[in-house]
Amino acid sequence: MTIRTFSRWMAVAVCAGTITAMVPATVEAADDRKVCELLTASELESLFGAKVVLKSDGRVPGGKTVVCTGQAPTAAVMVRLVTGLDQGRDRSGSKEMKGIEVAKQMGAQVDVKTFGPITCSTIIPSESLAAHGFNTTCTVSKETAVAGIEVQTKSQKDMISIDRLRPLAEKMAGRF
Repeated sequence: MTIRTFSRWMAVAVCAGTITAMVPATVEAADDRKVCELLTASELESLFGAKVVLKSDGRVPGGKTVVCTGQAPTAAVMVRLVTGLDQGRDRSGSKEMKGIEVAKQMGAQVDVKTFGPITCSTIIPSESLAAHGFNTTCTVSKETAVAGIEVQTKSQKDMISIDRLRPLAEKMAGRF
């Protein structure tokens, strides 16, 4: 597994409430277009200082996750919406803590901050894996859904801080 794959998995696992624990549910699926409407172009432009156009990548196999991606000059951005989650799912964070420990064992620096229903994280890989990218993610968790914004950069100096990304997560919170 590459660090890029690992960091995206970690961001989802740490912030989205264990994507690995999702089970089939009978709740309606997300409208594929809705995920690209969770944030506006101007909101993304204010974050990156450059134009970003999101395009729908559709559903991830399994049908509960819809993804939109975009590119800024120094970062890739992904917005995702996961619906149909079990209301009784484990929200203790124990699975996320195991993922954090794995990342740390790989030499990554992981920072996680929680602000009510919003959880944000940064993953800074070890020097030997730095070429695979740096990650900042914020997610908003609701009873049966999770929305997230993830920013992947090639250099640590281009990373978006949790403090800069969190306001976009707050905006997403009222839009799904």
